[in-house]
Amino acid sequence: MPPNARHGKLTCTLATLSLTAWLAGCQSFSYSPGSASQADPMAGAPPITRGLDADGLSTLLIAEIAGQRGDYRRATEGYLKAAERYHSAALVERATLASRFTDDTALIERAARRWQELAPEAPVAAQILGNLAGGRGNWDEALKQRLIAADDDTDITRFVDTALSSGGDPVALADTLEQALDEPTLPESRKDDLRLALALTDSAQGDHEGAQRRIAALGNDSRDNPQRILAESRIALDAGKYHQARLAAKRGLNLSPGDPRFLLLMARADIRLGNLVSAESSTDTLLETRGDNPLLRVGLAQLYLEEGHHDPARRLLLPLVDDPQAPSALYLLLGSIAEQEDEVDNALLYYRRVPPGPDFLLSRQRAASMLIEADRLLDARAFLRVERLRHDDAYTGLVITEVQLLDQQGLEPEAEALLNRELARSPEDGDLRYFRAMRAWSEGDLDTSEQDLRTLVEQQPDNAVALNALGYTLADAGDPDDLDEARRLIQRAYELSPDNPAILDSLGWVAYREGKPEVALPWIERAWREIADQEVAAHLIEVLWDLGQKQRARELLQEAQQRFPERPLIVDLLDRRPEIRPEPTATAP
Repeated sequence: MPPNARHGKLTCTLATLSLTAWLAGCQSFSYSPGSASQADPMAGAPPITRGLDADGLSTLLIAEIAGQRGDYRRATEGYLKAAERYHSAALVERATLASRFTDDTALIERAARRWQELAPEAPVAAQILGNLAGGRGNWDEALKQRLIAADDDTDITRFVDTALSSGGDPVALADTLEQALDEPTLPESRKDDLRLALALTDSAQGDHEGAQRRIAALGNDSRDNPQRILAESRIALDAGKYHQARLAAKRGLNLSPGDPRFLLLMARADIRLGNLVSAESSTDTLLETRGDNPLLRVGLAQLYLEEGHHDPARRLLLPLVDDPQAPSALYLLLGSIAEQEDEVDNALLYYRRVPPGPDFLLSRQRAASMLIEADRLLDARAFLRVERLRHDDAYTGLVITEVQLLDQQGLEPEAEALLNRELARSPEDGDLRYFRAMRAWSEGDLDTSEQDLRTLVEQQPDNAVALNALGYTLADAGDPDDLDEARRLIQRAYELSPDNPAILDSLGWVAYREGKPEVALPWIERAWREIADQEVAAHLIEVLWDLGQKQRARELLQEAQQRFPERPLIVDLLDRRPEIRPEPTATAP
């Protein structure tokens, strides 16, 4: 699967975590690689006491010395190598402890995943893998790991609330919760927690009555359970029963005064009801009790903006202007408010104040789009040219932004001329060449795409993304004469980036094209576990079908149709393979 060069619709977010996660104290993300004390990185690691020969002892000594010298990457690799030799969970645990100091998430994940393979119930390995999965938005995997690491204090209802607020897929989360409920030795209190979490997933799918029935089935003994009250308030909010949501949140506050979850639900209900005085009282209390920090102000302002209330949002944001700690989202939101109030030039000033960083290109794209919508195309292009001169580090991204905007306006010749001119000016610009290759690929110009990718691979022979894209393009084209080369390219990409799910999918797809669906299956299944992508889903459905696993293929098809509002590759699969479509249900005469 080639990574998509198009950025798609860009949106402003508070941070990696949702506001719900922030106010919950980021309970789900208590681990971070850089959070451990540097004083004794191997404290608590199990000792290595037996089973060593000369080579094994040498490997471990090198790893130990590397760790003592602060070369944690080499230490990790050494412990992993020794662990493979001795099949030792203790050694992999030691590798994982060392890997946390590298800030290399791929290495951390590789070590933790190997630890879990050798010790499936290890709670620390599950915690690490869950936090990494949640950080990249794979909430289903994060929940699975959370359940492995669960103890008596684990609050699955709150975790699922955070996951849903952060964009988690309710269907996948519900499947995981149902499987967990089937565990026969699960205590009743844990089952109630899972049932409440399932009620939240029901509500997120629009089944508010089903969610309420699930809660009612718990009986009256748990009426004062904060988890239950949280679920009741959230479900009422989802169902548009804002008065009911507010009453539940107020009851929660009476039981747990100052609990940020209930304050947030109270504020949301009041905002939906138009009770802005009460809502501002709740948000003021949150600022007082949780610390008046810029991220929290920005997140609360977004709640008001979701309902079109500009004034309270502006009151929250304006005190942050010129604050050096203010997040870039501040200027994006102020720019958006000004834009919605038709203050184009004022909005432009705010968008231009977004500093270099993650939101820089988004702000310039938003500013240029605004000018185009105001029938000022020439001003938009002039603005982007000036920004390229002012921000050399963002030059390529700004060119790509302008090309995309021109494409959106139906000005493909102008877009192509700009792209070709800039690439002629900087022929070694790998990002720009890759973008042109992917643009050509999306337009069906496979010759241009292949030519650009071959040039890029010549220029950057260790560019795993380019190697994978070229290999996938050759494999997907279906020419049997190209499959050997495609496999070599993708294999080289895998050696350079073994944890990249796009490359895992490509390895499976080239095997499928070679007529080896049984070889393809584990690669594509692994890619699907790592990334919820409609192209990977289409590949997995087709492979499962050809292996005779038709029921599973159709179940995945149904899941993909629910999960992906836009799914052109699924549609294309069904057009090519109509037999995969579920048979229509017969209706009574």
